[in-house]
Amino acid sequence: MTTEVFAVGGPELSRRAVLGGAVAGLAVLVLPACSSKESTNTATSVPANAKEAFNELDAKIDKAMKDYAIPGVAVGVIADGEEYIKGYGVTNVDHPTPVDGDTLFRIGSTTKTFTGTTVMRLVDEGKVDLEAPIRQYLPDFAVADPEASATATVRQLLNHTSGWLGDDLQDFGRGDDAITKFVASMTRLPQETPPGTVFAYNNAGLVVAGRIVEVVTGSVYEDAVQKMLLDPLELSHTRFFSDQIIGRNIAASHNVDDGKAVVDPGFWFFSRSCNPTGSLISSVRDQVRYARFHLGDGTTSKGDRLMSKDSLIAMRSNPGVGGTLQVELTGMGVSWMLRPSAENETIVQHGGTWAGQRSGFFMVPSRKFAMTVLTNSEGGGKLLNELFAEDWSLRRFAGISNLPATPQKLSTAELAPYEGAYATDDIDQSGTLGTVVINFRGKDGQLVGNMSDAPDGTYLPDEQTVPNLGLALYQTDYGLDLGPDLKPTGTRSNFVRGSDGNVAWFSNHGRLYRHLQ
Repeated sequence: MTTEVFAVGGPELSRRAVLGGAVAGLAVLVLPACSSKESTNTATSVPANAKEAFNELDAKIDKAMKDYAIPGVAVGVIADGEEYIKGYGVTNVDHPTPVDGDTLFRIGSTTKTFTGTTVMRLVDEGKVDLEAPIRQYLPDFAVADPEASATATVRQLLNHTSGWLGDDLQDFGRGDDAITKFVASMTRLPQETPPGTVFAYNNAGLVVAGRIVEVVTGSVYEDAVQKMLLDPLELSHTRFFSDQIIGRNIAASHNVDDGKAVVDPGFWFFSRSCNPTGSLISSVRDQVRYARFHLGDGTTSKGDRLMSKDSLIAMRSNPGVGGTLQVELTGMGVSWMLRPSAENETIVQHGGTWAGQRSGFFMVPSRKFAMTVLTNSEGGGKLLNELFAEDWSLRRFAGISNLPATPQKLSTAELAPYEGAYATDDIDQSGTLGTVVINFRGKDGQLVGNMSDAPDGTYLPDEQTVPNLGLALYQTDYGLDLGPDLKPTGTRSNFVRGSDGNVAWFSNHGRLYRHLQ
C-alpha cells in the first residue's frame, strides 16, 4: 500500500564544502497516489506501529526545516509492507509551490548507483567483467602511474579503490564527447595508493565507468542509462538534462544566509563530463521505485526480467576495503556503500551532495526497508545527518542500530601520532589544481583542528588558531566528527596507516588527506 501526503507551506560548491561534504508544512492534504499500480489508501490505513513512526518522522523533518532553513523536503519510505511518500514545504522561497512526490531534485552522487547498476546489467549480459583491467575496454586508458593504468580493474572503479586522485570535476562542455575528453585528461592524476589497497571516494573513477558503458553499448552514457535502466523501471521523472524537465515542478537550490534560505540559481549547473558521478534529477516517487527494484528479484513492475537476482545481490556483496564515508563502512560493493550494524545486518547506502541539493538513500534488504530523502537547501545536510548517519531511522523502521561509538579521552602521548597537518588536492571545473589542509592538535583528550585552503600546510600555535572541526576517537584510528562547537555532528572519520605502521592519511568524508608532518 502507498500513503502519500502533501504538505502545503509557506555554481559549484567551494573546495572546502565539496571535501567536507559536508519553512515547515502548515496544512496537510491527503491525496491518492498517482500510479494505477499503487493503492489509493490514505494515512488512516497505515498500521498503528507504522503510522506512529511516520508521525515521528514528520515531526523530525518539520523541526529540521525550521532549524536548518530548508524550504522543501520530499521523503519516501518502504517499511512494514507500506510505501510512504510525502512532500513538505515549498520548491522555492521566492515563488512558492508545494513539494510533492513528483517534485524534481538533484540526487547528486546517488547517480553513481545508477552507473553501477547499468554496468551490472552489462555484466549480466556477459559484456563486462568486473575483474578485468580497465584497458580491456579502454586500451588507451592512463593516469600518471603506468602500473596503475595497466592493472586497475572495473571493480576498483566501482568500489572506490583505484587509488588515484579522485576529486576531478573538470568541465569539457556539453558535447557528446564530454566524457571521452574527461577520461583522456586523466593522465595528470597522481597515484595516491596502490589499486585495491585503500578506500578513497573517487569521482574520476566513476567517469571511467561511464566511459566503459559508452564503449560497450555504442551509445552516449546518458542514452545507455535511459534505455537500460530508466525506461524499463518506468522512472519517468528521472533525467540527466535540465531541458528534459522543463514544465515540471522543480525544487530550486537554496543557500543559507544569516539563518535564512536564499535561492541561488548558480548552484544548479553540473558538468556533463561528470554526469556518471552525480547529475541525475529525480523525484522521491521514482527513488522509491528504484529502491523497490533493488530490494526485489531483478524484475520490473511489469514482471519483465531486467537483471538476475544474483547480480543485484552481488552489487551489495564482496565489499572492498573498509573505512568511513560519513558513517563507518565495511567497504563498497558495486557502487553501494556497505555499512555494518550492531545486529550484523548489512545497510546499503548512498546519498548526494551538490550545492543547495542534499539527499540521502539507504536500504536494509534483510528487513525490506528503504528510505530516501531529497532536500533543496545547504541546510539539508544537517537533516540527513540526523536521518542517515545517526541511527534513529534504522532503529525506528528497521529495528537495527549503528555500531557503538563511545568517545574516549586520550592522553597527550596517545594523540601525538595523529597530530600535524594533512592535505588533499582537487581539480575544479576549470582544470585548476587546488589544495585543502587540515591541522590537528591534541586538546582535552581529543583532536581539534582547522580546515583551510592554505596549500603550505601552515601549522599555527594553539593561541593563534580558532578550531572549526575536531575528532573524538572511539577506537584506534576511528573517530566521531566534531563541528565548530566541538560537539559530535553525527558522522565519522578515520586514519589510515602506511606500511610502516605510522599514520599516513586522514580519511574525512571519504577523501584522503596525506599526513605532512
